[in-house]
Amino acid sequence: MPTIAPSLIRDLVEAAASVAAQVELSALLRSTVQTGMDLTGAKHGALGVLGEHGALMDFVHVGLDPGVARQIGHLPRATGLLGTITRTDTAVRIDDIGDHEDSVGFPDGHPDMTSFIGVPVRVGERVFGNLYLTDKAGGFTEDDEVIVEFLAVTAGTAISTLRMQERLRRAALHEDRERIARDLHDSIIQDLFAVGLGLQASMAKVDNDPTAVHQQLDTSIDKLDETIASLRRYIFDLRPPVWARPSLPSELARLLEELAAPHRVAVGLDFDCPPDIPETPVADDLFAVIKESVSNALRHGEPSTVDVRVVCEGEVVRASISDDGTGFDTDQESEGLGLDNMAERVERTLGSLFIDSVPGRGTVVHVAFPLQPSQSK
Repeated sequence: MPTIAPSLIRDLVEAAASVAAQVELSALLRSTVQTGMDLTGAKHGALGVLGEHGALMDFVHVGLDPGVARQIGHLPRATGLLGTITRTDTAVRIDDIGDHEDSVGFPDGHPDMTSFIGVPVRVGERVFGNLYLTDKAGGFTEDDEVIVEFLAVTAGTAISTLRMQERLRRAALHEDRERIARDLHDSIIQDLFAVGLGLQASMAKVDNDPTAVHQQLDTSIDKLDETIASLRRYIFDLRPPVWARPSLPSELARLLEELAAPHRVAVGLDFDCPPDIPETPVADDLFAVIKESVSNALRHGEPSTVDVRVVCEGEVVRASISDDGTGFDTDQESEGLGLDNMAERVERTLGSLFIDSVPGRGTVVHVAFPLQPSQSK
């Protein structure tokens, strides 16, 4: 077991606390990668998120020039050395990637990388993904491996905590709905029912005592006014403050839950944009494309998992919709997939759309929309 300097242990503990403090999954993943780079001196880092069958569903990278990443154009295939970590569920540390027996080289446009360390990130008993670091001057040490494995454990625990918090929030929302229903029944609806009974009783007096009927009507009108005022106050009190009103992330989460329900497929959402960005109409176009893409995957792709990732980068909002389904041949005409509608939205807004699909290996839809200048500041 290597001996780690006390100062490095202190840095590691502080870094782990920073990772664990993240409240959004995308920020947590990026923080994990950046922390690993800072602690080891790696030039590049990434965290690959795995689907049910080991396919790479998302890839959070740090250190790679955005222009180079766009030129590569697709997520790694999780084969070669990256696939080895998934297959063996163990850490890999090597001075030169090209020397490893499972290395298959780099895709066109990808920078060459040498030293490498990769460790699995587990959430409970399941491997959630793999943390990769590359290009440390002089190569990675045994100390580095211990540090990165500790960081992976911290990230896995933090991810598990975020998932538990999300489940608790959903449970709280369900309880809140039941409370609202009870309160409405116990107050507003019973008041209205009492007014109705009073009016019904007055009907028998229409011919014999019109004065009493008028008084009953006046009383009922006053009671209705009071009930309406109470209902307005109730609705106003229920209305969330500005910061808590439905936003694009919550609307997307609700949409994905509705789409997934009939198919019994896990659909994940990772949203990494500042509050209230993007705004309408960009949010509407993004929402529509995500809805079409996820619907296509669920109805035609027979996937076991679908993952949606949205990130704001400078003047652009990007989304990737990944599934591990049957895929299709992008060179063939694909009717019924709504691709023309998506392309039209993207073209109208000067955005970009790229569909990466291989029969038998799933599909990834990449879409980008420019943000309005006022939104990106």
